[in-house]
Amino acid sequence: MGLMLCLILAAPVAQAGERDHDRARRAVEAGEIKPLREVLAEAEKAHNGRLIEAELESKDGKMVYELKLLTVEGRVLKVYYDARSGALLKVDRPHSRE
Repeated sequence: MGLMLCLILAAPVAQAGERDHDRARRAVEAGEIKPLREVLAEAEKAHNGRLIEAELESKDGKMVYELKLLTVEGRVLKVYYDARSGALLKVDRPHSRE
């Protein structure tokens, strides 16, 4: 079964008709956020998991990558990274029994 990669930009629409991935690409090119591949590499290594889904959202005025990972133990993690700095903000374990 293949993994699904979904990049959604949940920030307010900058220009009518503009695509989400275009806004994300411009933000990366302008140096406003880190590329998803850099943050994802760190997340997969740190949490020993593989990407299921990725979103780029605006939370409290900050751009945040929300990544859903499947660990080698079969657990699903939601991890949140500051899109500008790449710093880990939060880890949720919605399907664990801890």
